[in-house]
Amino acid sequence: YEPVAGTLRVEGEIGSLIDPAAGMDPLLTGRENVVLRALYRGLTEADGRALADEVAGFAGLGEFFEVPIRGYSAGMSVRLSFAMATAMTPSILLMDEWFLAGDSDFMKKAETRLSKLVTDAEILIIATHDMSIVRKWCTRAIRLEGGRILADGTVDEVLGAETVT
Repeated sequence: YEPVAGTLRVEGEIGSLIDPAAGMDPLLTGRENVVLRALYRGLTEADGRALADEVAGFAGLGEFFEVPIRGYSAGMSVRLSFAMATAMTPSILLMDEWFLAGDSDFMKKAETRLSKLVTDAEILIIATHDMSIVRKWCTRAIRLEGGRILADGTVDEVLGAETVT
């Protein structure tokens, strides 16, 4: 989105987990989609192929990585989009809710990978209703209601000092 007022200056690469499947072409294979996204992010084709190998290993789709994604099940699509979206660590990470899905084995891998992605990012911006996520990962919170800022400060200042488990 373009700013409606003022100016916006971004210093660092932005990565988004708001819609990890955005921009995927259903007529392309999993591999082709990864290489295409890498090219879009400014990587070379060789880097994109190497990234595709890493994504293929993480997603665990086997031979299906080489077929058009229009034939993927919902679970396969989630595995591919998550693996693709978390393969590169941006300095600024945008998230809408904590993103995890899949079978239990994949969820364990995904939780570890997501934790590393968040830890390695310099800035995390997450929109969530899960205050335990805010308490675990954030140092600052902004409470919004109807698009207006109601509170802005440390997590304890905005959420209160009570412990949430």
